[in-house]
Amino acid sequence: MSLKEELDQFRAGMAEKIPPEVREIMGKAVEEIRAAGLDKKAPAAGAKAPDFDLPDATGKTVSSAELRGKGPMVLTFYRGEWCPFCNLELNALQKKLPEIEALGASLVAVSPQTPDHSLSMTEKNNLSFAVLSDVGNTVARKYGLTFSLSEDLKPVYKQLGVDLAAFNGTDDYELPMAATFVIDEDGAVLLSHVDADYTSRLEPDEIVAALKQAKA
Repeated sequence: MSLKEELDQFRAGMAEKIPPEVREIMGKAVEEIRAAGLDKKAPAAGAKAPDFDLPDATGKTVSSAELRGKGPMVLTFYRGEWCPFCNLELNALQKKLPEIEALGASLVAVSPQTPDHSLSMTEKNNLSFAVLSDVGNTVARKYGLTFSLSEDLKPVYKQLGVDLAAFNGTDDYELPMAATFVIDEDGAVLLSHVDADYTSRLEPDEIVAALKQAKA
């Protein structure tokens, strides 16, 4: 089953459980992000990707420049361990990790969560790639991915049991849009995927295809 099929299946099940008025608020928030053009601010293919140094789930600093020194880097931004769509995506990436590494590339996932929650994400999903903590969304902001939850959405998140302040260590209600980049050794973006719709993610096969094309 492809990642898209898994996401579609989960989305359909979620629609049956979440009240229509809540789904409407969520949908409106996505459209507001699109209308503001926030999903168009990230580095496109050919642009220079910002470098960063972030702690992994154990507190060890991971440098994007060092990773790129060894080969291409696949960089994905996700919202948090509380997001089921993020869990599906990271699981799908884990399954593709052997192919990604066989092509000489590294894979890192970044969220605004504290290192403790990054560790929880790693352990819960048996992830063997680096899961980095971008508290305050400093790096996500450099990539043009950040947005603030609307006032309508804040009580919805609480209703769903998502305490962003506890997960992220801040009370700014700021999140990154889900995004994935394939970046070459020189820091140039080979593939850029950003979607205002948090239920939509890049298919891992497209990542592998971009890495193969770069290597050819």
